[in-house]
Parts: sequence; structure tokens; C-alpha cells
Amino acid sequence: MNEALSTKRSAMDRFLNIIERGGNALPHPATLFALLALLVILMSWLATLAGLSVQHPASGETVHPVNLLSVAGLHRILTNLVTNFTSFAPLGTVLVALIGIGVAEHSGLIGASLRMLVLSAPRYLLTPILVFAGVMSNMASEIGYVLLVPLAALIFRSAGRHPILGMAAAFAGVSGGYSANLLIGTIDPLLSGLSQEAARIIDPAYTVSPLANWYFMIASTPLITLLGWFVTERIIAPRFPNAADDAVDSDDPQSQRLNPSERRGMYWAILAVVGFSVLMLWATLPQGSLPGAGFLRDAQTGDLLKSPFLSGIVAIIFGYGVIAGIAYGVGAGTIKSDVDVIKGMSASMSTLGGYLVLVFFAAQFVAFFNWTQLGLVFAVEGADALKSLGLPTIPLFICFILLTAVVNLFMGSSSAKWALMAPVFIPMFMLLGYSPEMTQVAYRVGDSVTNIISPMMSYFALIIAFFQRYEPKAGIGTLVATMLPYSIVFLVGWSLMFGVWIWFELPIGPDAPLIYVPAATG
Repeated sequence: MNEALSTKRSAMDRFLNIIERGGNALPHPATLFALLALLVILMSWLATLAGLSVQHPASGETVHPVNLLSVAGLHRILTNLVTNFTSFAPLGTVLVALIGIGVAEHSGLIGASLRMLVLSAPRYLLTPILVFAGVMSNMASEIGYVLLVPLAALIFRSAGRHPILGMAAAFAGVSGGYSANLLIGTIDPLLSGLSQEAARIIDPAYTVSPLANWYFMIASTPLITLLGWFVTERIIAPRFPNAADDAVDSDDPQSQRLNPSERRGMYWAILAVVGFSVLMLWATLPQGSLPGAGFLRDAQTGDLLKSPFLSGIVAIIFGYGVIAGIAYGVGAGTIKSDVDVIKGMSASMSTLGGYLVLVFFAAQFVAFFNWTQLGLVFAVEGADALKSLGLPTIPLFICFILLTAVVNLFMGSSSAKWALMAPVFIPMFMLLGYSPEMTQVAYRVGDSVTNIISPMMSYFALIIAFFQRYEPKAGIGTLVATMLPYSIVFLVGWSLMFGVWIWFELPIGPDAPLIYVPAATG
């Protein structure tokens, strides 16, 4: 049996080596977008020479590619290089959201919340609680990877179970369930901003809300929790039945419990969140129901779907992060003055250097691509090709989910992939009658399920290091052999849920339609 397992692992290692070499052969994402921007300029020239043209499906006008490899194109590039970057939709929303989350993280609120959630769970519910905590942690950047995964090992160790089993459950929730959550995180405004930029290739006035996939995300949370629980106990647990006697960890998970100052901070944070939530509830109640109520609803119609509340959801995320973080920090003693608050905000910004460079080149690529009108040309031609295949809606989107899952093996960054794929697929599906919100949610399913087996995922090496603490010989093959069942089950289960969701035409988010109807033209 051990020989068979060794053979399987060797075959897995060979397969992963191919994936790793292929992924490493790609340039840095920022370099990739810079090269793609140059490629777009060249393609615009070639498309002009070839005399390509299509008929706009909404207006009926003939669309010709715009040549950027010309004097006029050069002038446009030079004069808009800065504004392409500063006006890029995801940039401001991500920065604002992260400033607020940064206060909550720096004060210790997020870490304490995760510890309290996991450590207070009954032993028989440890596995689903860990998976659920992992899913919820992805709203706060990398905190789940660096805190929850190693903590899960200590918790399982104290329960007499193999620590790697706990790490696998937590990692499956953090990374495999990346697009499931009960709350909105920083990735939501980022992806919706990219989707909006892409949708405006077809419809210049189209907007995509950060809440566009919220209903689907909420429903996905219990699904991923249950699937992760099933895989851990039925498939992975037999491979790691007991903790080795020589692997006893000196760290006591009881020492991870909240101390009195942290408990006081949590009490203050809960009061602050409840108070702010009451204010938000008052702001969104129907106008006239209470004195002054509804001031964040649409002033003209009283509607909530198209209101300052939903349009300003990023600012509200910022508010929750800052208010809860400050309340916790004051109560716990981790924030003693405004200097500590600013340090928390600055700490979150200090991690974004690479992201800002990436966004600069991604913004140029998106802008150039939009200027050339090649996206519209490709979308019309691609839509015609897809129509000729005659695939029904659900099989069509399942194919798109599979494509995204494969691409994710070679390109780990969710935002970088979507910045590359959205300008092509969103217009293409819009021309087939499918909304950008629906395309985005399909992308998010495919993008999540293979994170846990992708060597290109940023924290892949870190998780291997965690594994090696308890299994010194563990490597890429060990990690992927452990996580592959999660990836397969998540892919199948999530895709089935997506298919059922679309079949019954359930809403995927507030004011987020499944179909796209072109705006009437005068």
C-alpha cells in the first residue's frame, strides 16, 4: 500500500513539476500586463491593416479598430498615461476598503475574533468551524493564511488528531472557499470594478455593484463548509489518522485563548458594531417609518437597490473596519492614541507596493484595449462562434468555470486574471444576453476551487512550510495530494450549485440581473 501511495505521489510530483515549470515560465504579472499593452498597440495596427470591422449589435453602426500605432495614438497614450492609472476603477475602492480593514487588523480585532470563534467550538464541530472560519477570514486579506492555518494545527493537536488534518481543513476554507462569505470583503469592489470597466466596452453607462454576487456568496458559505467537512472526515482523515508521538508541539493552544484585555476589547468592539449597525438600519429603513429614517435611500424614489447605501458600500466597509478596530484597540489597550490608528492604516498600505505597480500596467492594458475597440470586435466574433455551438446556458458557463480553474493553476492572482479575462469574456457573454454579474460569479467559482493546488498561489510555499513542521519530508506533492480532493469536490459541488441557481433564475446579488438587455438607443 505504501509503495502504491509512493508511486501515486511520484506521478503527482511529475505532474506538478510540469505545472510549476509552466507557471514559472510566465513573467511577473506586472510585466505580463506591460507586454500585453504593447501587444494591443501592435494588434490595433494589424487589425487596421486587415480592414477588420463588425456591426455593433445594439446601435447597428459599423465598428472599426482604432490604430494606436500612429501619431494620434501616441499622443493619446502619452496624455492619458497618468489618468489611466488614477481613474482605474478598482484602485480607489481597494485602497479605501483596506485602510479600514487595516485598523481592525492592526488593533488585533480580526485575529482575536478568529481565535475566539475556533477555540470556543465543541470538539465534534472543530472541522466545520475551522472551514467556516477560513471562509470568513478571506474578507481580511492574508490573515487566514498566517494565523488560522497554523492555529488549526495546534487545535487539532490538542484534540488528539493529526495537525495536518486541521491545517488542511482551514486551508480549504481560506483558499478553496475564497469566493464564499457572509460579508463583503476587499476582493468584491476590486472584481466589480474590473467587471464594470469590461462591461463598458459594450455599454458605456453600465455599473457593477460590489454587492453583485453577495446572495450567491452567502449561499456558498454553508455549501463550502459542509463540503470541506465531508472531505476532511471522509477522505483526508484516513490518510492522517493519528498525531505522531514525536511531533508533539510545545505550544499550548489554550495559551491562544483571549486574555482579559482582549475580551474587554471584544466587548467594546461588539458594542461599536451594534451601534453602527443600528445607525445603518435606521439609514435604510423606508422613509417615514421613523423620524429621519431612510436618509441613505435614493432621495427621489426611496429605493434601496439604487441608493447611496449600496453605491457607498466601500465607504461603509471602511467605517465598520475603523470603528470596530478603534473600539477593540481602546478596550484591549492596543490603541492608545491616534498615532496607533494611523499606523494601522499605514501598515495596510505598506503591503500594496506590488499591487500598485501591477495596477499601473493593468490600467494601461485595459485602457488601450478599450481605445482600440478590439474588445468589441472580438466579443462580436466570439459571440457569433458561441452561438454557432448552440450550447445551453448552464453547459456554456460550466465550460467557462473549468477554463478559469485551469488558468488559475498558472496565474495565481485573482485580480490579475480577471483584469486579463474580463475585457474578453464579459463583452462576449453580454452579446449573448448574459449579465456581467453572472459572468463574474462564474469566474469566482473557477478562480477559487484550484487555489489550494496551484503552485502559483502566493501562500503555497508558506503552507508547505507549515506542513513540514509536522511532516519534515512533506513537499509540493504532499500538499497537493492532500488538497486535491477538496479541489475536485468543491469544483463539482459549486458548479452544481451554480447550475441549479441559474436553472431557477435566482438573484445572485442586489440589483444584479442574470440577463443583459441592451439599453434602448435613440
